[in-house]
Amino acid sequence: MTRIFLGKPGVACCAGLSSEELYQNAAAGNRDGIKRVKTESGEDFYAGRIDDEKIRPTTARYDMRICRIQEMALDQIASQVESAVSRYGSKRVAVCVGSCDNGTEFSVGGHKVFLSTGKFDGSYSLEMQSADYQATLIKEKLGLEGPCLAFSTACSSSAEAIIKGAQLINAGLADAVVAGGVDITSDTVLLGFGSLEAVSAEITNPFSKNRSGITLGEGAGFFVMTRDEDEASIGCSQVELLGWGNSCDAHHMTSPDPSGDGAYRAMEEALRKADVKPEHVGYVNLHGTGTRLNDSMESLAVSRIFGSYKVAVSTTKPLTGHTLGAGSAIELALCWELIDQGRRNPKAPLPVQLWDGELDPDLPPLNFVGLKNNVPQSPVKICMSNSFAFGGANACLIIGDRT
Repeated sequence: MTRIFLGKPGVACCAGLSSEELYQNAAAGNRDGIKRVKTESGEDFYAGRIDDEKIRPTTARYDMRICRIQEMALDQIASQVESAVSRYGSKRVAVCVGSCDNGTEFSVGGHKVFLSTGKFDGSYSLEMQSADYQATLIKEKLGLEGPCLAFSTACSSSAEAIIKGAQLINAGLADAVVAGGVDITSDTVLLGFGSLEAVSAEITNPFSKNRSGITLGEGAGFFVMTRDEDEASIGCSQVELLGWGNSCDAHHMTSPDPSGDGAYRAMEEALRKADVKPEHVGYVNLHGTGTRLNDSMESLAVSRIFGSYKVAVSTTKPLTGHTLGAGSAIELALCWELIDQGRRNPKAPLPVQLWDGELDPDLPPLNFVGLKNNVPQSPVKICMSNSFAFGGANACLIIGDRT
């Protein structure tokens, strides 16, 4: 299997407008980005939204919020993409994007006009709601001519995009890939999850006996992935995508398999591909949505994988919100930054989990990172990141520094 290196990620979310800022806030337990958001219906929710004044217009054909957030992250990796194109040619650089969104910010307003007048507003176009638009935007913006693929597997969308990027490189179909994801907290998203009764009335409280649901968020995370022999030529780091695993338990449209078997199989496959033993993993970023069923099954799966080895774990969704299709990439970017920070600072702190600390006696105990135990005994060199989505679309990514 070809060694695949990950360049410094581009990130934009309520907890940071760069991977460094995201890491610093996650290590400090700063969740100031989670605020009350009022929808057009009058209902309000806690959500992780980027402040409007920090978002600028884009050059995209449709100047939507999702495009603006996506470009904030892409601009951070633009020089890496330029180097990859210079080295390999534009036809050898692919695009893989995960997202659950399809122009939902215009859905409510567009359909309100349609229902009252019988036709859509002249500025509305069906293309802005096509599943491929966010991937197409990157191809247009960066002048790329390689394969261009869109993924929508709910919360594991950007993990699947990163996995497909690795497969494209391994298959010789691309030499570099721009991979990641983007999603927003539009009214459609907030009200949709509200109708499922999945949204917590308070900021999400994962793995607690008092947990009651998710807190939604928005953001974007993107990497330049490249094969090993030329990694230095485009400014990539020594952080590699060591392994990945995915599974589909198809237990229910929205609920995970309560046994955690699908999640377990994804983690097991990722460890096998990476040729990594569980005790070599220094940190696990949990999916950790704060719903009763997800946290229960993930606890079972993690406990089954790691056994008596008490690996440090946390979910960062109380800081970022659940960023849906972008979550896998944003959380992997946090893991990337943890590994990179550890090379320079042996005491680089771990991302903490913010919750009430009230353990659920029905769940296997895990080694949650808090502000009092977030300094590792040695720098973290290998991280695992979990994403478990609707329909049982499970994905696990393992990255590390083998130097």
